[in-house]
Amino acid sequence: MKLYNTRIKGTGMYIPKNRVTNIDLEKTIETSDEWIFERTGIRARHIASTEGGEWPSDMAYHATLQALEAAKLAPNDIDMILFASVTPDFKLPNTATVLQTKLGMTNQCASLDIAAACSGFVYGLNMADGLIRTGVMKNILIVGSEMLSREVNWTDRSICILFGDGCGVAIVGRAEEDEDSAILGACLTADGTGKEFFDQPIGGAVHPIEPHHIAEGSHFMQMKGKEMFKVATRTLAQNARTVIEQAGLTLDDVNWLVPHQANVRIIETTGKLLGIPPEKVIINIDKYGNTSAATIPIAFHEAVIDGRIKRGDLVLFDAFGAGLTAGATLFRY
Repeated sequence: MKLYNTRIKGTGMYIPKNRVTNIDLEKTIETSDEWIFERTGIRARHIASTEGGEWPSDMAYHATLQALEAAKLAPNDIDMILFASVTPDFKLPNTATVLQTKLGMTNQCASLDIAAACSGFVYGLNMADGLIRTGVMKNILIVGSEMLSREVNWTDRSICILFGDGCGVAIVGRAEEDEDSAILGACLTADGTGKEFFDQPIGGAVHPIEPHHIAEGSHFMQMKGKEMFKVATRTLAQNARTVIEQAGLTLDDVNWLVPHQANVRIIETTGKLLGIPPEKVIINIDKYGNTSAATIPIAFHEAVIDGRIKRGDLVLFDAFGAGLTAGATLFRY
């Protein structure tokens, strides 16, 4: 069987128009810009409109148009859509098919939603690599699009300060034989024993939302921050080392670390554990907060557009999220 290398052909992003700063939050909850920034590294986040036009599929549509242009592809050149989100437009149909329709695609491409929380985009990238590497598909659209503002209790300062809305996408496909782009290492993990560290138990088949849940606010996301911090830093460092070992390289060879943007302290601690200097770490959490599955593709897209990340660079994606899911990808861009 002929095997192909995988190349990121184009990227895109969409950020909602409504920007909410820490100072804005001071007006509604007991907090301060200084308190939030010192603990999280966040200055602002963007909140999608509930009037329409910025649903997860809408954000993905706009971001995908950018990626298609960058990749010099048309919508029907896409063989599959992988839509990573814990805030899909609907339960049914899946949001990947909603996006397919909005893009005007007529090729009936495979379309799948991925519910792996903050690790969703990395899960999608590693899954896509297998399909492209074996020649099953030529081009796959991977989306991380979240509207977490719908799932946050805006009276709970321990959690509402952390999250924002947004979308990042990447189109991956076969690399040409004269290109050195390739995914060199991949790692996906999950540990269900830590599910209570970050969960949303109300709203599924086991506990459908009832009036009393809404009255008491128990249907929102809930998180144990200290426990998440400890497990996240350990797992991020472990998975990064795993993909480096797979590739037969060292951490010194890495040009850029693009980690999940959950908390600047987690990012800084992970960098220190790996011995990667701060100037090699992409951080944009100050502008957008935690956008779950969208954080890595947004950060990567910005770094590509502003010229920091260039073709030929060795890039490490490293994610961790509720589930507890985690994943890392090492690739030559």
